Amino acid sequence: MRSDWVVLGAAFGYLALLFLVAAWGDRRAEQGRSLINSPTVYALSIAVYCTAWTFYGSVGRAAQFGPSFLLIYLGPTLAMLLAPFTLRKMVRIAARQRITSIADFISARYGKSSLLGALVAVMALITITPYIALQLKAITVSHAVLMNYPLGADTTLEHERFWMDRSFWIAIVLALFIILFGTRHLDASERHEGMVAAIAVESLVKLVAFLAVGIFVTFLLFEGPGALLAAAAEAPALITSMHLENVPGGATGWVGMLMLAFLAFFTLPRQFQVLVVESVDEQHLERASWLFPLYLLLINLFVIPIALAGVLLGESDPDSFVLTLPLSAGLEGLPLLVFIGGLSAATGMVIVETIALSTMVSNQLVMPLLLKLKGWQTGRHGRLAIWLLNIRRIAILVILIMGYLYHALIGDSYSLVTIGLVSFAGVAQFAPALLIGLYWRGATRQGATWGLVAGFWVWCYTLLLPGFAQSGWLEAEFMTQGPWGIGWLAPYALLGLSGWDIYTHSLFWSMTANVGLLVAVSLFTRATPMEHAQAALFTEALHPHLPTASSWQGQTTEGDLYALLVRYLGHGATHKVFRNAPPSLLKETDAQQRPASRELITRAEQALAGSLGNASASVLIHSVLRGEALDMASVLTILDTTSQALEYNRQLEQKSQELARIGEELRRANEQLREVDRMKDEFVAMVSHELRTPLTSIRSFAEILRDTPTIEAEKRQQFLDIMVLESERLSRLIDEILDLARLESGHLSLQPITVDLIHIAQQSRQALARLHAEQGIDVEWVCDVSNAPVMADPDRLEQVIINLLENARKFANPEHPRIRLHVYEADQGYCLSIEDNGPGIPIGERDNVFEKFYQLTLSKNEHASHRPKGSGLGLPISRAIIHHLDGELWVDASSLGGAAMTLSLPRHIV
Repeated sequence: MRSDWVVLGAAFGYLALLFLVAAWGDRRAEQGRSLINSPTVYALSIAVYCTAWTFYGSVGRAAQFGPSFLLIYLGPTLAMLLAPFTLRKMVRIAARQRITSIADFISARYGKSSLLGALVAVMALITITPYIALQLKAITVSHAVLMNYPLGADTTLEHERFWMDRSFWIAIVLALFIILFGTRHLDASERHEGMVAAIAVESLVKLVAFLAVGIFVTFLLFEGPGALLAAAAEAPALITSMHLENVPGGATGWVGMLMLAFLAFFTLPRQFQVLVVESVDEQHLERASWLFPLYLLLINLFVIPIALAGVLLGESDPDSFVLTLPLSAGLEGLPLLVFIGGLSAATGMVIVETIALSTMVSNQLVMPLLLKLKGWQTGRHGRLAIWLLNIRRIAILVILIMGYLYHALIGDSYSLVTIGLVSFAGVAQFAPALLIGLYWRGATRQGATWGLVAGFWVWCYTLLLPGFAQSGWLEAEFMTQGPWGIGWLAPYALLGLSGWDIYTHSLFWSMTANVGLLVAVSLFTRATPMEHAQAALFTEALHPHLPTASSWQGQTTEGDLYALLVRYLGHGATHKVFRNAPPSLLKETDAQQRPASRELITRAEQALAGSLGNASASVLIHSVLRGEALDMASVLTILDTTSQALEYNRQLEQKSQELARIGEELRRANEQLREVDRMKDEFVAMVSHELRTPLTSIRSFAEILRDTPTIEAEKRQQFLDIMVLESERLSRLIDEILDLARLESGHLSLQPITVDLIHIAQQSRQALARLHAEQGIDVEWVCDVSNAPVMADPDRLEQVIINLLENARKFANPEHPRIRLHVYEADQGYCLSIEDNGPGIPIGERDNVFEKFYQLTLSKNEHASHRPKGSGLGLPISRAIIHHLDGELWVDASSLGGAAMTLSLPRHIV
């Protein structure tokens, strides 16, 4: 059943599997077939963010504080949305400068300061130690729960000597595993392909394990989400605990926790390692920006169901619900899978975090001290590389022992989530120096140093020291009454600020001190030449044409440079730097004395930076150069040249965009001119045609009358009547053309006054009443309002209505012609609709009828001679007049079966 041998065998078998995956990943990398050159693997490696805190602690926090656990994952989601602006810049800088850790990044930004790098490394050790303790605690407690359920796990962890404590041996085993796993190469900027592949596998394992227990609890232990929620509804206190108001600190707590998670995502050493140092291609951020948030959604999908189920079933420890729920059901396989998932979450974090911290310890703490020791650098070539690797291995062991000591001495005073949040608030102190330094060139080394020291001190005072007080190392009154009984110095209510949750309170005061001092000191201190150069390279990192320049003006020989690299990196790495250099370079006098180019010096510094850190690499390069680093004048010259080049490129881009915009405008204008020219030609052609028709008719009949003097009187009168009608038609056409020209040019004189639309419509109807009666047209009058005051020129408005009535008469059904005039009120004014029972106007033709000289054919089967007589200018003129009166004219289908011409005019308030 659940014996120690089975559980330990499964655990160590899983670790062995990870080692095989890592070895396979390294072997594939050596063959040039990288496993991690994939955006999916990159996104899964970022999921190292989900530690034992996620696996066990999220359920515990949800059981106590409802949905507040989500804020820990909304922060990284927000950070990934900003990846194109922040992470891409960090990845590009790290690739160019061979960055090895977050301490190296901050050190490089502020002039490759070894002091600042050491400060960040020490802070990282202190802040991450509780986080490593969290993982050890999670492994130990989960093993105890698995082995002793239903007995409490605490009974197996108390009153034990350290050599009897399982967590101590777990720390030792993990240290040995990480030594074999993460210190194969000296160059820390080279990607740990095997490690990243193993972390990606671990991310899948913990996701599958958590989803498995979530599905079991939701669908098997209960009969689906509905049944679980129904059971929870019977416990009002449980439902209340899941409300948003249950978040500690209220709205302030929401904002504070979200900001804390957002900043920690950038600054946790393990996250910086996988996000920046291990990044193969910055383009992978595109898929990771949505795939990683999707991963967070999936792994948190069943957190609340598991929390509800654990409380409903009376399980005691919320942090262990993930294990105790399947154990309470009598299962054997699923609890073991859950234990492996928790082990995967914990070991993944410990592996990456410890590698990152050991790199910081060796490069930022140990190396600067060793470089100051006389005689340490002498010795056989390549031996120092072995020394440095051994330093990292020792650092790994020491870091994990420190994590165990914190767990053994203090860790039991906190829950898993509490330990994690303490570390989050600590590493968040790196954010101002990191993020402000990316965008503000004026940030200086002294400002960053003072800001870090102040923020770190406030964090210690408001979060770390209270932890010691809770563990009995300090008096309990320290938390409530402050030191020496000074209440306004109480760490949880500093300067009288109370009512906030302790993490938001600590973040507020620490960020205030950190950012305030960074900005204030930077404004009143002068940066060194190296700081100026690095600031330019960091702030302008995303510029596509960023020029690069060497930060050295001294000279050295290739032989001295070769000897330096061999001493610290060994022959293999040195040959990569010199590329085509012969192995016997040191024995060739000419090669030894040949001056090294600036490009070679830069490559050498980058190689040293990848193994020793930027600060130590700068010191070593300086030791072999005959000359100095660039003076202020030289740096300013480079910066001026860089700034001028960047500004020139920006101006060129702006000019190009402006020229493209002007070109597009010219193209559109040219198209409009061509369209106007085409319309002019068509207009002239149509006018000529319309004028020629009546003129031809008049001329023809006139010639008949001239050439036939003996024509009958009746025929003569008929011809004369036709000539009069055609003359009237010609006169109307000329008047319409003149009206249209004046309308389009804006020279038509309108004299709008207040008129009654009803009166004008009735007047127009009476003007055509005789014609309608002669043709037997049934004219219907409908009026929904008593009066309809509008602003219009009465003559022009009557012209429009008569024109619409004429169109209705022409199109009405010749057998039973009907016309309806309908006046009604609309939203903003009054409308007049003139309808007929003719064939109607197809939808596709309704806009065309308002075009000049357009005449609608009644039917496709009718002869062209049956087309209504007219110039084709009446409707365009009518619409233009109505538009000049701020109205609208359109055509719809009529309820009579034909067309409905509707005009609307705005209401005039008398």
